[in-house]
Amino acid sequence: MSDIPFQLKLIQIENPDGLNLILGQSHFIKTVEDIHEAVATGIPGAQFGLAFCESSGPALVRSSGTQPDLQRLAERNALALAAGHIFILFLRDAYPINVLNAIKLTPEVASIYCATANPVQVIVAESEQGRGILGVIDGIHTQGVEDADGIAWRKGFLRKIGYKA
Repeated sequence: MSDIPFQLKLIQIENPDGLNLILGQSHFIKTVEDIHEAVATGIPGAQFGLAFCESSGPALVRSSGTQPDLQRLAERNALALAAGHIFILFLRDAYPINVLNAIKLTPEVASIYCATANPVQVIVAESEQGRGILGVIDGIHTQGVEDADGIAWRKGFLRKIGYKA
């Protein structure tokens, strides 16, 4: 076994509007079509952009979506990550919870790194062969433990957005 040099990089996800996003890894060029279908079926009329980094052959960013600006945002982030077989999906006026299980059940999807509207940094390892995601930093440092006011706010918020009766 030989020592293979590599570098660690920290890539900030560009998300100027604080959109919800899902970042994951899959294994096949059909990912774009299948995730597009999962989102369009799970959220009728969804506004989204999706990009996938192909990791063999021409190694292109493949993309799809219903909104050109979101598709371009996904493409820019995919190019910045340039890591094998990752996909990034941006959702406007929709929540990952509405499609996350459908995406996880997509045959090509191997894992999900995060589903969030928080600022995201991606920890990437780069070798002469290529790049891979090691993990993500999703949001900010934890500030403490929820108190009674925090519980009341959380429950009220979930009811306000329709996730609890």
